[in-house]
Amino acid sequence: MFENLSHLALQQYWWVIISLLAALFVFLMFVQGGQTLLYSIGKTEGEKTIILNTLGRKWEFTFTTLVTFGGAFFASFPLFYATSFGGAYWVWLLILAAFIIQAVAYEFRKKPANFLGAKTYEVFLVLNGLLGTILIGTAVGTFFNGAQFELNDLNQVLWQNPARGLEAVLTFHNVALGLAVFFLARVLGLLYFIYTIDNDLIVARSQKHLFFTTVLFLLFFLYFLVWLLLKDGFAVNPDSGEVFMEKYKYLNNLLQMPVVLIIMLIGIVGVLWGIISTLFFHGSKGFLFAGPGTVLTVFALFLVAGFNNTAFYPSVADLQSSLTIQNASSSHFTLVVMSYASLMIPFVFAYIYYFWKVMNRKKITDEEMNEESHVY
Repeated sequence: MFENLSHLALQQYWWVIISLLAALFVFLMFVQGGQTLLYSIGKTEGEKTIILNTLGRKWEFTFTTLVTFGGAFFASFPLFYATSFGGAYWVWLLILAAFIIQAVAYEFRKKPANFLGAKTYEVFLVLNGLLGTILIGTAVGTFFNGAQFELNDLNQVLWQNPARGLEAVLTFHNVALGLAVFFLARVLGLLYFIYTIDNDLIVARSQKHLFFTTVLFLLFFLYFLVWLLLKDGFAVNPDSGEVFMEKYKYLNNLLQMPVVLIIMLIGIVGVLWGIISTLFFHGSKGFLFAGPGTVLTVFALFLVAGFNNTAFYPSVADLQSSLTIQNASSSHFTLVVMSYASLMIPFVFAYIYYFWKVMNRKKITDEEMNEESHVY
């Protein structure tokens, strides 16, 4: 089946998978967003325990999706992996460190003889939520604004800035996306608290914080989106592979791919309705709309970055070193083998969905925290 597809068709297939994994990961970062709200929403030790336990039951999904995303990117587009992870390594090392301390914090916060104290691990979780979201959003911003690298004839990476990827913060459009992801994660975290916690004080504080957090999210997201649609983009000549600047490239991509535009609009409406239904109609299920809305919006953004003859990882140091789904992918044989392996993905999603439903079959309460044998 897959062996009969062209190399380009396989490259596009794998970019769709990469985009979907990225979208799911951004959605699952509601865990990180919720962690940054630990001291704002949880005022007592009992309330903090409730918050960390409703998040703690999902943190492994986020971590696993991040690892899967990285592994899929490595196998399908190894030149990107070598270029970004090998060149902009300070960014990725900081992201990795942020997720390591999260895993340590959840496992050891409530362990007996915890010599660092619960407070230390709580700070680790806040740092994970802060650094993880902003750095990942800023790194993804370079998909649209470019990075400072060159590739020689052997495809060896020559990074042009000693900051090794951290220079991305000097481009405000990158930072705007990082902050949009940060505040979106907090919005989703608040909606998740309202959806899963049976505690009037926590729910009331979550609803109170939701409005201001939404305003900040919309401020940075709309800035990023409007500037993206108005800026010049990195286009690729499909015949020669030459990279050149095209006016309104990303706006053109949306207009020339109406299905992607529809997906993005549905996603944005889903996020907004999840927020509005909670703020103005006092519903408790806004998370069920905002979550899928986030997935659709991020999925569409990644398709805009890589499809329609666009360089998904452009170089501002040397345009012709820019990476596209054509020049950065694995061989036809490798993509065929991986594509057969990808047929297992729906079963993995079904497994995650089943255990997600089991863990969320009832709202978390104070009484449950007193009865539960394993508490984060």
